[in-house]
Amino acid sequence: MSQDTMKILSSMPEHLTGASAWIGRDMSNTPEKWLYTLSRDDIQDLENAANHFQSLNLDIGTISTETFPLASFDQHLEKLKANLLSGVGLEVIRGLPTESYSQAFIATIFCGIGAHLGNARSQNAQGHILGHVRDIGADANDPNSRIYQTCERQTFHTDSADLVGLVCINKAKEGGLSLLVSAETIYNRMRAERPDLLEKLFDPIATDRRGEIPEGEKPFMTIPVFNWYEGHLTVFYQRQYIDSAQRFDDAMRLTPAHIEALDMFDALANDPELHFSMQLEPGDMQFVYNHSQLHDRTGFLDWPEKSQRRHLMRLWLSLAGDRPLPECFKQRYGSIEIGNRGGIITKETTLHAPLD
Repeated sequence: MSQDTMKILSSMPEHLTGASAWIGRDMSNTPEKWLYTLSRDDIQDLENAANHFQSLNLDIGTISTETFPLASFDQHLEKLKANLLSGVGLEVIRGLPTESYSQAFIATIFCGIGAHLGNARSQNAQGHILGHVRDIGADANDPNSRIYQTCERQTFHTDSADLVGLVCINKAKEGGLSLLVSAETIYNRMRAERPDLLEKLFDPIATDRRGEIPEGEKPFMTIPVFNWYEGHLTVFYQRQYIDSAQRFDDAMRLTPAHIEALDMFDALANDPELHFSMQLEPGDMQFVYNHSQLHDRTGFLDWPEKSQRRHLMRLWLSLAGDRPLPECFKQRYGSIEIGNRGGIITKETTLHAPLD
């Protein structure tokens, strides 16, 4: 163990006990910790705000708390933000009657909620602040593909922003379950069972940028899987992108011990006791705090009709009042300024919100 890693681990609790260090089995049995069902008044408030925004004839990429004014639901969003930052780290908002909405109206409500939670960030080199998660036939084995554009099983991972939000428009014919696991619980298990492997996850490990390379940067990042900074354990992980980064000659080589550590991390994430799953129904909005949680999606079989195929919209958000991040996150976030960080920015990036 290096002196730096020894110093880090000696400064950390041996067992993290906060609300975000949850066990999946317990979360399945207590949905009240993470599920909020909209009331009729909530829905009316959101619809009124969306109608107001649409009356202004503005691009949805410019939506703000002023142009999406809420009379009462903003009080719940303040509670949601607190739950993300210092609670269990996730929430599903259920009950939005999307079957009666246009896609533009759904996007307006979703982005309006996002504006009350934080600042929207670009999700790709094209500057999309509103992403579309669906199978477009991309090759999952292509090292420059984005796995969310396929129907294949993803792996547990974090996204490149403080918060990721999803709204379900259509679900798949079969499969496509959302999976969630606590990074803090994985840390607790590894610390108790294999501290020798845990230490390897504090090393700077290369992660592939998959072709979306900011000016002056390498085609991979070197951010540790686990980062202990200012009293917070922050996770950064995408195993497929770690593996594909080994194609670069100047990337740090994964030693057998690193591979064993990553394999143990994956095994714990996939332990049915530790993670839990849910099927997002049309109208469900899911928000997950990337710094303490990992998410995944099972493979799926889609509908043959194009209009019915699985389709979710996605937001990446930066949150005011969030935790500080270590300097290494500048490689991915560009800036580590709280409330103004995250996303994928290249010299060609122009922010906008495509509705299709």
